[in-house]
This record gives sequence, structure tokens and C-alpha cells, in this order.
Amino acid sequence: MPELPEVEVTRRSFADRIAGALVLSVRVGKPLRWALGCDPVELAGRRVVVVRRRGKYLLIELDEGLLLVHLGMSGSLAFAESLPPPGPHDHFELLTDRGVLRLHDPRRFGAVVFAPDEASSEAQKLLGHLGVEPLSDDFDPMRFYAGLHLRNTAVKQVLLGGELVVGVGNIYCSEALFGAGIRPTMKASRISRPRAERLWRAIREVLARAVEAGGSTLRDFQSAEGRSGYFQLQAMVYGREGLPCHVCATPVRAIKQGQRSTFFCPNCQKS
Repeated sequence: MPELPEVEVTRRSFADRIAGALVLSVRVGKPLRWALGCDPVELAGRRVVVVRRRGKYLLIELDEGLLLVHLGMSGSLAFAESLPPPGPHDHFELLTDRGVLRLHDPRRFGAVVFAPDEASSEAQKLLGHLGVEPLSDDFDPMRFYAGLHLRNTAVKQVLLGGELVVGVGNIYCSEALFGAGIRPTMKASRISRPRAERLWRAIREVLARAVEAGGSTLRDFQSAEGRSGYFQLQAMVYGREGLPCHVCATPVRAIKQGQRSTFFCPNCQKS
């Protein structure tokens, strides 16, 4: 599924082009994970102010209100002056005077939700529980260590939970733990301060590299410009079960944690 780097790459690929656009009409297709929350006709005549990101949500700020977009398991956005007629998996279109923004989502786990503003109950229901942004200055190593110290579950599950730090999804979690030399099954509360700082640094480095690489395209992810990502070609452990570790040549192992695949090197990540 699209993770933080893919969502950020998507944002960057159309945010500047749609800023200032006048909404002409909205088309809603088959029901998505959550309802839009307003009559689509009401959005016509509003202008796009800016597109931001919070965790895995895109926040399309209008001069009146806000659209929260989640790509779900299989969603992607396209933005162009004109697009082909919508297909069976195209479930939302924002037609503007600068182009069409279209959500394509075969599995329909994504969503577009209208909220009056970010502080409203509609927005806070989705955003209120999210942790700190890992690529922001608010992601502090000491607070990160203190948060880990309070949690007695496996560190990978803590990171995936998104309440301590947001957006470190499955791919990048495995990669960051490898970079820090920490086994994914280790209890978060047992991680020392120096190792927590290494993990903090690894999270930032992995996510930044993933954004620069255009994200990861494992199945069909594309940016709003139709470009695929290439971070998966740089992966040290993710998706490499049985292949030699790039550092020590030990075969990479895979286990299940919370129904998600976890990849690690049993030698480089001994504890």
C-alpha cells in the first residue's frame, strides 16, 4: 500500500500545479471506505489554496473547507489537463480550470472526506491520533526514546502503530530497523538511548531517500504524473527473504508480525 514516501511523492507531483485552481465540478463513483460527507455540488466554485500532507493523508485546502484524501491499499492520484474517460476503478474526480484530479482505487479502501477545517471533528477523527511527522523538526530523538521506553511491545509494532511517529510503514520500518541494527521483535522499552538515537536517525534517512527515489512501486504505484518509484531497488532487507545480506552475506529472514511480513538480517540485527 502507499506509505508516507509515496504519499509525499504524490503530493509533490501535483501540489504546485493545482494550487489556485477553481473547482468546476466533482464526480463521485462507487462508494469508498468513507463517504465524502457533503453534496459534491457544494464544492463547485471553491478554490484550491494548497496541498499538504499529514501522515498518509493528503490535505487539499480549499478557500472554504478541506478535502482529506487517503490512498488506502491500492489507490493512486492522477492530475492532468485532460484524462481519458473514467474507468470502473476511478471513483473520484475533482474537475478544475487547471486540470482533472482523479482517484484510481481498484480495492476501494481509499477515501476522500470533506471537513470544514483541520480542527473540526470530521478531520480530527482521522488525524487526531497521529504521531509526530518523522521528517519534521518536531521529531525529537529524546522524546522518541522516551516514547519507546513507555511501550512494552515489539518495536516494529510500535512504529507501525503511528501514535509515536507517523508514517513509518512496513517497507520503511524494516529498512530503518536494519539500518539501526535492531531486531524487529525486540521490545521497544528495552532499547537503550544510543540505539534509540540510531533508530531515530535511520528512520529519517530511509524516508528521505525513499522520497528522493520516488517511493516504492511494488505493484502499481505511480505519482500524479504517472511516474513509478525506485526505492525498492535500494532495499537492504525488504522483499529479500533468502538472499544474502548486503553487509554480511547472511540470508535475510522473513517473519510475520501482526499479519505483516517483516524482513531482517539475523546477524546484523541480533537484538
